[in-house]
Amino acid sequence: MMTKATLNTQNPEITRNYITHLLQQLTDDYKNTKEERKKLASLSPASDEEFTILEEIELLTVDIRGYASQIQARGRIENEQQAIERLQTMHVFDVPAIAQFYFVTNGDYKQIKAYIRMLDYLRLLILEYLRSYQNLQQESAQIE
Repeated sequence: MMTKATLNTQNPEITRNYITHLLQQLTDDYKNTKEERKKLASLSPASDEEFTILEEIELLTVDIRGYASQIQARGRIENEQQAIERLQTMHVFDVPAIAQFYFVTNGDYKQIKAYIRMLDYLRLLILEYLRSYQNLQQESAQIE
């Protein structure tokens, strides 16, 4: 029978392994979006947007994958609280270009849309990991 303490120490490690798995999955998914990215790049960009949809996706990818890579490599993130606050504000569908693309292009770009969903899921998983890690640190500090 698992005690609460056992669960608390295992959850961050399970989540870390899952983050590692999702990182690989995202790499594969990104490769699968090549044709759709070409098609999307050939469309004329919206005139009043600062970045194109592809640039917006790249910006999110760099940030989210960067955090995930740190967790994969070291099990933690520099400036953890700052990362949590940043990840909380990075709602993928709050980016106007992404929301417009995702909800207006019915049925098209299934691979890219799946990639966007997976990226947002990874963001949420990183948040869960960081919160569990913080709770574990606080519990350890109380025991000492």
